Amino acid sequence: MDLPYAQQLTEKGELLHTLLDPFEPKLWLKPTPSPIKGFRNKAKMVATPSLEGVVLGLSDEVSLIECPLYDESMQRVLEHTQVWLRNLGIKGYDVNKRKGELKYVLLTRSKFDNSMMLRFVLRSHGVVSRLQKGLPDLLALSPQLKVITVNIQPIHMAILEGDEELFLTDETRLEERLNNIPLFIRPKSFFQTNTDVAGKLYKTASEWVNESRPQIIWDLFCGVGGFALHCAAPQRSIVGIEIESEAIACAKISAERIGFENLRFEALDTMSFTAEAQGVADVIIVNPPRRGLGEQLCKWLEKVAPSRILYSSCNAQTLARDLEFLRGYTVTRVQLFDMFPHTAHYETLIELVRKN
Repeated sequence: MDLPYAQQLTEKGELLHTLLDPFEPKLWLKPTPSPIKGFRNKAKMVATPSLEGVVLGLSDEVSLIECPLYDESMQRVLEHTQVWLRNLGIKGYDVNKRKGELKYVLLTRSKFDNSMMLRFVLRSHGVVSRLQKGLPDLLALSPQLKVITVNIQPIHMAILEGDEELFLTDETRLEERLNNIPLFIRPKSFFQTNTDVAGKLYKTASEWVNESRPQIIWDLFCGVGGFALHCAAPQRSIVGIEIESEAIACAKISAERIGFENLRFEALDTMSFTAEAQGVADVIIVNPPRRGLGEQLCKWLEKVAPSRILYSSCNAQTLARDLEFLRGYTVTRVQLFDMFPHTAHYETLIELVRKN
């Protein structure tokens, strides 16, 4: 955060070159920058007890409700929520004493219509009725709140959420739009945290894909379908695979909205899909978590041998490791997308073309 933003981009680019230059990319494209304030669409606040009441921010009673990573509308909703929780007497969870109910407050914003989703992560069901009873007061303060839920996480560990999700509102999802493509966000579905840069990432990927006019595309780790939906076209068959069923539910709604046939999403583990996949894809898109693809999945990609692979990575170190297993491919294009300003992290999109 102490570095001028231009220097941040330069240092990230230099590190990416160090990791990928050994694979001799044919083309390095200009990095895609981000706004430096108000770019995050999701806030994850630890609920800490204090003498004044619950504090939303870090675990050592440091409030982050005015953090400039969030736009002013999110800051105000966080402020209203903190005051409302104090008025209700909701206690933050004390890790050392193992007392209190509220562990985290999670806020997500749709840039499309400024609607928001608020989630309370609780230790038990003990204060759910109190939250429900006081909900009209919170909605009066923050009418942007469209989806409000309670998540039950009873385990005394640094785990963000549990399996049980209770909806306190009739609405169950937010709508976002990137490049006029409708995307939907539910409590447990993955969505990129930087809306502006995510839109540019998906648009770039679709442009690269469309150059080769593929007929069959497989999108692995597809989340809510951002890549697949941007690549949809008449007479093109696309399958999106994601283990999180909530994300797949969102992707299916988007597919219905845009109205393309031959666009299918399945809630499957990626390794299960690879064991059952039929036929050959012209292009395979992969967007794995930070751990990367791993040797087994890379060897499967080498075996099925699509003409092209688009690899979107949030961890260039595991990307470089995976490229060691993909020696049957040439790295033709590399572009850095700065999804995470003021940190050492960034997103990388590369195109791999099969040799010979």
